[in-house]
Amino acid sequence: MSAKAISEQTGKELLYKFICTTSAIQNRFKYARVTPDTDWARLLQDHPWLLSQNLVVKPDQLIKRRGKLGLVGVNLTLDGVKSWLKPRLGQEATVGKATGFLKNFLIEPFVPHSQAEEFYVCIYATREGDYVLFHHEGGVDVGDVDAKAQKLLVGVDEKLNPEDIKKHLLVHAPEDKKEILASFISGLFNFYEDLYFTYLEINPLVTKDGVYVLDLAAKVDATADYICKVKWGDIEFPPPFGREAYPEEAYIADLDAKSGASLKLTLLNPKGRIWTMVAGGGASVVYRQDPHHWRQHRKLHQRGCHVQGHRESNSRLPGPPEGARSHNLCPKRWPQLSGGLTGDGRSREDHWDPHPCLWHRDSHDGHCGHGPGPPAHPQPATHSGPHCKLPPQRQREHIGKSTTLFSRHTKAIVWGMQTRAVQGMLDFDYVCSRDEPSVAAMVYPFTGDHKQKFYWGHKEILIPVFKNMADAMRKHPEVDVLINFASLRSAYDSTMETMNYAQIRTIAIIAEGIPEALTRKLIKKADQKGVTIIGPATVGGIKPGCFKIGNTGGMLDNILASKLYRPGSVAYVSRSGGMSNELNNIISRTTDGVYEGVAIGGDRYPGSTFMDHVLRYQDTPGVKMIVVLGEIGGTEEYKICRGIKEGRLTKPIVCWCIGTCATMFSSEVQFGHAGACANQASETAVAKNQALKEAGVFVPRSFDELGEIIQSVYEDLVANGVIVPAQEVPPPTVPMDYSWARELGLIRKPASFMTSICDERGQELIYAGMPITEVFKEEMGIGGVLGLLWFQKRLPKYSCQFIEMCLMVTADHGPAVSGAHNTIICARAGKDLVSSLTSGLLTIGDRFGGALDAAAKMFSKAFDSGIIPMEFVNKMKKEGKLIMGIGHRVKSINNPDMRVQILKDYVRQHFPATPLLDYALEVEKITTSKKPNLILNVDGLIGVAFVDMLRNCGSFTREEADEYIDIGALNGIFVLGRSMGFIGHYLDQKRLKQGLYRHPWDDISYVLPEHMSM
Repeated sequence: MSAKAISEQTGKELLYKFICTTSAIQNRFKYARVTPDTDWARLLQDHPWLLSQNLVVKPDQLIKRRGKLGLVGVNLTLDGVKSWLKPRLGQEATVGKATGFLKNFLIEPFVPHSQAEEFYVCIYATREGDYVLFHHEGGVDVGDVDAKAQKLLVGVDEKLNPEDIKKHLLVHAPEDKKEILASFISGLFNFYEDLYFTYLEINPLVTKDGVYVLDLAAKVDATADYICKVKWGDIEFPPPFGREAYPEEAYIADLDAKSGASLKLTLLNPKGRIWTMVAGGGASVVYRQDPHHWRQHRKLHQRGCHVQGHRESNSRLPGPPEGARSHNLCPKRWPQLSGGLTGDGRSREDHWDPHPCLWHRDSHDGHCGHGPGPPAHPQPATHSGPHCKLPPQRQREHIGKSTTLFSRHTKAIVWGMQTRAVQGMLDFDYVCSRDEPSVAAMVYPFTGDHKQKFYWGHKEILIPVFKNMADAMRKHPEVDVLINFASLRSAYDSTMETMNYAQIRTIAIIAEGIPEALTRKLIKKADQKGVTIIGPATVGGIKPGCFKIGNTGGMLDNILASKLYRPGSVAYVSRSGGMSNELNNIISRTTDGVYEGVAIGGDRYPGSTFMDHVLRYQDTPGVKMIVVLGEIGGTEEYKICRGIKEGRLTKPIVCWCIGTCATMFSSEVQFGHAGACANQASETAVAKNQALKEAGVFVPRSFDELGEIIQSVYEDLVANGVIVPAQEVPPPTVPMDYSWARELGLIRKPASFMTSICDERGQELIYAGMPITEVFKEEMGIGGVLGLLWFQKRLPKYSCQFIEMCLMVTADHGPAVSGAHNTIICARAGKDLVSSLTSGLLTIGDRFGGALDAAAKMFSKAFDSGIIPMEFVNKMKKEGKLIMGIGHRVKSINNPDMRVQILKDYVRQHFPATPLLDYALEVEKITTSKKPNLILNVDGLIGVAFVDMLRNCGSFTREEADEYIDIGALNGIFVLGRSMGFIGHYLDQKRLKQGLYRHPWDDISYVLPEHMSM
């Protein structure tokens, strides 16, 4: 949802910080907030003016007409404020049908003034621009501002200057006030635009020795958070009065911000017993209607956490926070739950009143009223009265849009690496018996130009992928459709770029969450260029037998079941993508099928409207009847009524507006779509359904009866010969994708390889069955992780510590050893880190570092065979073999290796038994008696100590311990440890900026044949 109300305090804070005007704004930041937990002593310390001025106090909880409800205290001392708050603060109150607790009050300085100094100013957004309303008599008794106020429409991307304000708005304002008012309204409008407000009302605005903003009501476009975050800060969106803000809602909102899907949750009644579990914004409304129909709405727990996504992958959601109330999530597999195709949306200015509409709103009292006044049902504007538009020379001529958007020869470019969606389009093309694929190319700016492999029936084909749009357009002039899968942050720029190419006639924008101000700019440019936009926030559309957009229509089995591979006689238009898929199903079961369908998207300002597509269907000979699935919010459906009355629409129309349940709730309810909120009576689904019925539209009594009405109208058309059902022709067979067949359990195949140590497929990484969060929670360390990944065991703490000690003592042994030497030479030759590290690691073997495994095997074999240490030494000497793990070039019995000493002491102190270490130390006594440097070196000690650990720690059987020794696990300790040192040498050489290494001649002995010597 986009337009969200903010508190009066938040609105004023933003205004005082960022408005730019020559008018002097008084009482900046002079307000104090009071809640049941307020410390009055601290409040007075922070706001000492509370003691010296008379005050106004009022609740700041999105309550309208506060003054008439007795909820404003005026011209009070601080003691008077406290007395006034005593029976109200924290108490329950009823406002209209809503009952809630008064717990947030605003205290401001009282401003003495006369009625002549009060003015009314309001700015609100519509599809064609922003209306500025001004009335020279503001305050409590402002009355019907729509009938009284001067109105000025500022078109999209146009500016408002003080001269326009004086000329069109300040007609009845006092002459001495016009300059200050014009400057303030001009600054206010710029502030409104810059901070992405959708509604901003000040009543009254007082001008005395400057400008005083007494009461303010505002809404901002919450989707613009990524643009306005720096200025907005952590802005809060309070719930409507009568409904609390729950932690579950905040949790889902946080998930929504982190996900490419759209996740929404509103808890209506925490004690309710009925939960809706749905996927899709439209479905969240439809499934709410059944409890309403059964008169069970009071038992409904929540508006429904609907899950809506436009990605090709499934949404995987983590569980709820600990202690949270249960809530229902239904991740939506969009390829299976997508809706119908695109139609042509355009403004028929030759048949339609081009003038904008006026909205009728309830007024708000100055100090005595508050709350955003939502636009009411629009009435056709005339040239009479106070309404004005900016001069027409600022408008550009519009280019006409085509009636037919798609054919069997339509070619498209897909923006984004959406391979699954593209494959779905190609499969649809194939079952429709198209001659060629509908996707000509893809654009993905994050890779270089290349080709992507797809299936066309049984064979594989290549589709080019371009880094930039210009190359794709130049090489594919036959393309006239763009399917834009860009994110909400990129969709605007990529769409604006696309409209610079005259070949593009239709653009589908899939992303949800594009700020409304940017969407309106897209619509304006599209009208100028003659481009039809479908979306934003849509799944797209489908024209059976011809073309489909992205994931529309769902998986191939759903397309076949709904007979979308050939055209029918019924065209539909819907806001909801998920419900358009349901329409495909309903129409296929009750008629000869869908001719074309489009989901215009759930935003307040879709790129094309219901009427655009209905008019297009009216002019399409193949369409014999039209189905419209409207919804609560907006007034677009009334244009259909007008079109019928004027004779512009003559084909049978079946229509149902979902959301009839909204009237049953005490507080304002925002449904899943941004535009699905009734701001006043004429925008409710009930009112629109009644108006449609009176205009002659076929309107069912509920959504459940929609299919029956469609069938009845269709059968009448068949009986009258208007529709002649065609004979069914079976579509070509498309092979099922391997991945989908496997998911359905239809096939099996041996895996290419197996793994048993790690699983990254779930919500978090798992090491040998242990979630990564548990690894950190239990502080297992590197040794514990190594135990999980190498041995699939949770090793005792002393074993983990021993492993870490081994890594530390083997990390490095100076630059002279062969591995470090190789690493240094490679680094100085300009090689990268991985190449240099690999060069050093390749020197590890029996002579350097690789003696761990050999020592473990050799000593284990001798010990297990039962021969005494002296026999072992004599045997090895007799066979002419070196004893692995014995001997050192530098260290000796007189110059011991402290690494060996540290490890030996730790092992003897912590290991439950060390029989192999004891055996090796006896061997060392024999070898050092012959030569002092034949000591048990660090490789030997680690090798024999590891065997003792594996055999005696209790985590391994004897067979498992011997297997790990045989497969070379122990050498991994040296490799892992020494890698740290090699990397250190690489970084050291780069840091010292050492040049190419060349070995000195005087360190080389040149031994050449005698006759070739110098």
